[in-house]
Amino acid sequence: MQDFRKISENDNVAVALRELLPGVQVIVDGGAIRINDRIEFGHKFAIKEISKGSGVVKYGEIIGEATSDIKPGDHVHINNLISLRVRRAH
Repeated sequence: MQDFRKISENDNVAVALRELLPGVQVIVDGGAIRINDRIEFGHKFAIKEISKGSGVVKYGEIIGEATSDIKPGDHVHINNLISLRVRRAH
């Protein structure tokens, strides 16, 4: 079974298909990424550097904005991402 799913070629995050623990390595686009945080099933992790203020891309679309610098292998969630839906609601 695959550990994650990158949905679109342009994505800078992937979705865990099982719980991933810190220290686990996954191969994304031919390169190794070390998981830095516990990633629960269905949650996102960065597969590229994402600078604060940059778009988080899933499904090939920007789904939100990074609220801090995010390194490959970091959990991408409400702690470091503001959803575009939340932004539009304010």
